[in-house]
Amino acid sequence: MSLSPGSLVAVEGAIGVGKSSLARILAEELEAELLVEQASSNPFLADFYRDPRRWALQTQIIFLLQRHRQLSELSQLNLFHKTIVTDYIFEKDRIFASLTLQEREYDLYNRLAEVLSTDIRNPDIVVYLQAPVERLLTNIRIRDIGYERQIEPDYLQSVCEAYSRFFIHWEKSPLLIINAGRIDFVNNLEQRRRLVELIWSCPAGTNYFNPEG
Repeated sequence: MSLSPGSLVAVEGAIGVGKSSLARILAEELEAELLVEQASSNPFLADFYRDPRRWALQTQIIFLLQRHRQLSELSQLNLFHKTIVTDYIFEKDRIFASLTLQEREYDLYNRLAEVLSTDIRNPDIVVYLQAPVERLLTNIRIRDIGYERQIEPDYLQSVCEAYSRFFIHWEKSPLLIINAGRIDFVNNLEQRRRLVELIWSCPAGTNYFNPEG
């Protein structure tokens, strides 16, 4: 199969892996509408990185509501059957909530997430970027966002592991897994062309992009 007008392409991966950069490139290459999350608009995020236990629930609830609002409005963006590229999936929030919330908080969170998920559209393909923690930390340092300076390597490692566990069981759409440490989709135009062609063809099941193959 291949993507058709009105398709939804989602880019996912851990903090600092290059989701937003790739999403912008794909939106341009696919002549698509771009929908990116606004993490910096979460008023609790900086507090969370300073004191995770105290501010985790507030942070996750705000993210859940923000992502629900954006993704539930996709039908309005898609009035002209234009392809849409996002830099997250709705389920992303549960990945982080499972790491940050206490048991009773997570139970409360899950009840709300279940209700909100009923009107969220599944992506037509998910592009999952992976990279070693050392590479993620380097990218985070380079972009130098204030509240991200407090991210600990152990937390980032737990995020990477949670993503890996989550996507092992992903069956809602085709999944394309990319080692972001071995691809330069910003400057290497040949790698970019091959990646875009593969995404456009939208092969079924789980596939891997090897730029050196």
